[in-house]
Amino acid sequence: MEMIELILKKRLGLEHDYKEIKFISDGAANGEICDYQLSAWLMAVFFKGLSKKETANLTKAMVLSGDKMNLKSFKALRIDKHSTGGVGDGVSLALAPIVASVGIIVPMMSGRGLGHTGGTLDKLESIKGFQIRLSQAYIMNQLRKTGVSMFGQTGKLAPADKKLYSLRDATCTVESLPLIVSSILSKKYAEDLNGLVMDVKYGSGAFLKDFKNSRKLAVAIKSTAQQLGIKCVAILTNMEEPLGNAIGNANEMEQSIRILKGEGGPQDFMEVLEVLAG
Repeated sequence: MEMIELILKKRLGLEHDYKEIKFISDGAANGEICDYQLSAWLMAVFFKGLSKKETANLTKAMVLSGDKMNLKSFKALRIDKHSTGGVGDGVSLALAPIVASVGIIVPMMSGRGLGHTGGTLDKLESIKGFQIRLSQAYIMNQLRKTGVSMFGQTGKLAPADKKLYSLRDATCTVESLPLIVSSILSKKYAEDLNGLVMDVKYGSGAFLKDFKNSRKLAVAIKSTAQQLGIKCVAILTNMEEPLGNAIGNANEMEQSIRILKGEGGPQDFMEVLEVLAG
C-alpha cells in the first residue's frame, strides 16, 4: 500500500476502508509516512471530508496506534469534559476538581492551543513547576487519591493523533469536522471513559464561527462516541465575547483558583461552569 495512492483516492472524494485508515494512522504514529504526505492527505480530507464510517474507523485506528488506559478498577463513573476552545475558556481548570469532589473519576487528557484558542496544558504550565507529562502509574495514583488527574498526551496514548494534531495546526486544516471528531474522541476513548461532556463553542472567539457548523460538530461527536460505547452529552455555548474576565494563561488560571476558593467568578463563566458540572 502506498500513501500517494491514498492521497489521490481521498482527493477524488472516494472512501477509505479500515485497512487504509489503519495504514495512515500507524504511519503517522511510527514515522513511516512523512509529514508532507500526511499534510497532503489532511488537506484532501479538509476539502472532501470523511464519512461517518471513516471517522469512526480513524478514531479506532488512532487509539490502537498506542496504549489504552484501564480504569475499570474504579467503581465510580469515569467522566471527562472537553471544550473545542475559545478566548478566555478556562472552564476545565475549575470544573475538573469540582466534579471530582462529588466522587466522579475525572481523567482529563488535555491539549495545547489550536489555532487562536488557548490550550488547557498551556494554562496549567503557567504554574511554575507544574508537570503535565505523567506516567500512567502516576495518573492512576492521582485518581485514587484525589479523583482527578490533568495531564498531557503521552507518546503512548493515541500517538497518531498527536502527530496529526500538530500538522492540522500547521496546515490550516483545524476546522475539518471529521478530523476534530476523531482527534477528540481518540483521546477520550484511550482514557477508558464511560461518559463524556462536550462543550462545543461557536462565534467569533471560537475556531468554528457559525452555529450551524458547531451544531454539526456536536451531533457528529455524539454519534461517533455512541458507536465507540461512550455516553456523550454535547452543549453549544456562545463565544461571541470572551468568557469570563480573564484572557491569557496565567490570568485564566488565577480566575479559576479564586472560584475554587469559593470567591466566586464572572456571571457568564459561572453559568457555563454550572451547566457543564450538572
